[in-house]
Amino acid sequence: MADVRLSPEAQREFHALPRVVKVRMRRLLLRLENWPAVSGAKPLSGKLAGYYRLRTGDYRLRFHVRGERVIVDKIGHRKDVYDD
Repeated sequence: MADVRLSPEAQREFHALPRVVKVRMRRLLLRLENWPAVSGAKPLSGKLAGYYRLRTGDYRLRFHVRGERVIVDKIGHRKDVYDD
């Protein structure tokens, strides 16, 4: 069972989501507790190598793994979540 943490930025982004998307994101966060047995997680490439993403509709949850800890660093619409 992994320890899932949200960065301060991800917490702000989560609270700004529409209510219906928040419910779906909570489900994704609960699924992340079962890391690495999480279906749908895709590794990112390029400058975001080492990060993963989970999606629900047009929204994405971006995270990376450090040992037993899963750190969610960005939550948002697909057009914004890959910008850095």
